Amino acid sequence: MTRPIAAAFLAAALAAPLPAAADLGDEPNVVEPLIAIGIAYEISKRCDSISARRVRGVTQLMSIRGRASDLGYSKSEIDAWIDDDAEKDRLEAVARERLAAMGAPEGNEAAHCEVGRAEIAKDSYIGSFLSD
Repeated sequence: MTRPIAAAFLAAALAAPLPAAADLGDEPNVVEPLIAIGIAYEISKRCDSISARRVRGVTQLMSIRGRASDLGYSKSEIDAWIDDDAEKDRLEAVARERLAAMGAPEGNEAAHCEVGRAEIAKDSYIGSFLSD
């Protein structure tokens, strides 16, 4: 490639818009653990005989933050995503939908207890955030 052609190619490449950064909400290694923690939290809120293992939850939240950082997101991008109320609402809705699909629709406390105990017994990821 001659110098003028190489220079023109480089200039064009630098002028091209960069692809938009992926949204943290599209990162399954970030979103799925958050949804599981949300399900556990909903169970602990609705079932008096099951409590949330808060220290484990906070530890996992810090780990999820680290995963986002490892994926290349900056601290300010992570903080902005965490503070996004629309994203919080979206993830809470997904957690409630999944919980309903597991047999615990909103408003049915007995079903929340049943699902929570089953998750604890299975020693599932969700169950690891619960204690009865």
